Amino acid sequence: MRALLVDTSGDRPVMVPGEHPDPVPGEQELLIDVKAAAVNRLDLAQKAGKYPPPEGASPLLGLEMSGVVEQTGRGVTRYSPGDCVFGLLSGGGYASRCVIHEEMAMPVPETMTFKEAAAIPEAFLTAWQALSWLVNAADGERVLIHAGASGVGTAAILLAKLRLKCNVAVTAGSAEKVDLCRELGADMAVNYREQDFREVISGKWGPACLNLIIDPVGAPYWERNIDLLDMDGRLVYLAFMGGSRVNEVRLSSLLRKRLTVRGSTLRNRPPDYKIALTQDFREKNRELIAQGRLKPVIDKVYDWTEAEKAHQRMEQNLNAGKLVLTGF
Repeated sequence: MRALLVDTSGDRPVMVPGEHPDPVPGEQELLIDVKAAAVNRLDLAQKAGKYPPPEGASPLLGLEMSGVVEQTGRGVTRYSPGDCVFGLLSGGGYASRCVIHEEMAMPVPETMTFKEAAAIPEAFLTAWQALSWLVNAADGERVLIHAGASGVGTAAILLAKLRLKCNVAVTAGSAEKVDLCRELGADMAVNYREQDFREVISGKWGPACLNLIIDPVGAPYWERNIDLLDMDGRLVYLAFMGGSRVNEVRLSSLLRKRLTVRGSTLRNRPPDYKIALTQDFREKNRELIAQGRLKPVIDKVYDWTEAEKAHQRMEQNLNAGKLVLTGF
């Protein structure tokens, strides 16, 4: 089958078109004819050798896809050949075929294209896990979402506003990205390159005003995050793009305000957890998805042979929303 491979022969690893053996669907698995796959920052880390796939996962990159069921494994009851599905993978999405457990697959609604469907699983399930499962965001709470124009950030804005009815502030790195976040429903959007988000947010909502912060940036925002959280506030780290080491931590603030700080990843969660998360996301947001209100923001679509260009765009933080590969 056609697949994107990592070429490490040059100065830096790059994605190149190639061939790879076809996967074989196991028990309760679907063989998918891939129509689109989306790019994630973890793909860049795996390509660089910094994030190996979990044991038993495909060595190929690609954590989310959409496509058509080509063949079903033993014991499959939910889908049949010809059904259009999308879903989260442990790897293998950067290819013309992949396999997925039937309970991890979701049907593509009539209101959605394959490109849009492929851009949902990783971003929306990560955001849903953070907002709903880890910290139980509630109606009326004030939430700060860092990197608001990223795939996870845009998904988190939509879920926080449309499903959870929160008040949402975001940070983003350009005027265009700030505008995008506002269009998605953010109540407040701060260009962190021009303004201090702590000053802007506390100036509008008051000091120590936030109930919840979702942060993929890490160390540079630690002190300001802690300052902005109210009593019993919750801080969830999804990544540390800006650095992982905090030079000074004031534990007194965590104790005094009874703060909860959590870190989370999704890829290395056990299959049962991912299945339960997928089913919960689908059930709780079924109506919004069917109505076309819960759709991913797509920044740019590339032919699969141009995957390296998509990676470079993400590496340079130029994308606002998801990058999608098609044409496998």
